[in-house]
Amino acid sequence: MSHSVHPYSFRLGIIRDWKSRWFNLRAYRQTIKSDILIREWLAKRLRGSYVAEVSIERSPALFHINIKTARPGLIIGRGGEGIEKLRKDALKTLKKIGADEKGQLKISVEEVRLPDTHAAIVAYAIAEELEKRLPFRRVMKKAIDRVMASRGVYGIKVALLGRLGGAEMSRHESLMKGQIPLQTLRADVDFARERAHLPYGDIGIKVWIYRGEIFDKK
Repeated sequence: MSHSVHPYSFRLGIIRDWKSRWFNLRAYRQTIKSDILIREWLAKRLRGSYVAEVSIERSPALFHINIKTARPGLIIGRGGEGIEKLRKDALKTLKKIGADEKGQLKISVEEVRLPDTHAAIVAYAIAEELEKRLPFRRVMKKAIDRVMASRGVYGIKVALLGRLGGAEMSRHESLMKGQIPLQTLRADVDFARERAHLPYGDIGIKVWIYRGEIFDKK
């Protein structure tokens, strides 16, 4: 039997860095729990903002959340109103979950230049179209063609699981174009999961995007 390994964790320390950067042995459990809860809250709060990645950095004086998105204007808002409201809501959420944050909270927004090369953004775009009740095969093919037309993409795979097309029995459908070398450690494979919320149940979406190989500068 083969074992499924997450493409991101498989490459940690080789071509990938941790999404949470801090070190705290005394309060390790509480800190990692607050990280998970704040990420879950941000995923709900920023749904529809085309977020590619959320990274967290902690130091004694600063708690920094960096959001990479294809549409920074939606988060920042007019005159920075949106980002200030998000910061206030994040402080309330941290207090609610009992996170003991002594440092100042800073939220920065970074724009993603090529959104079609990020699996999380592509997966959300597929979910959005499925929620509009568009035919799933057409949605998959359209997403694959759009991603393959982007610069620096060598392969994509899209998998859907659930009651596709409103069928009584759930099934698994996948389409692939190009190459996805999952076992090559230097291969830059971006992976994301998403859910499309439909009246007859959720449809699970998985997206793999291969963006070439990363070699050491030496």
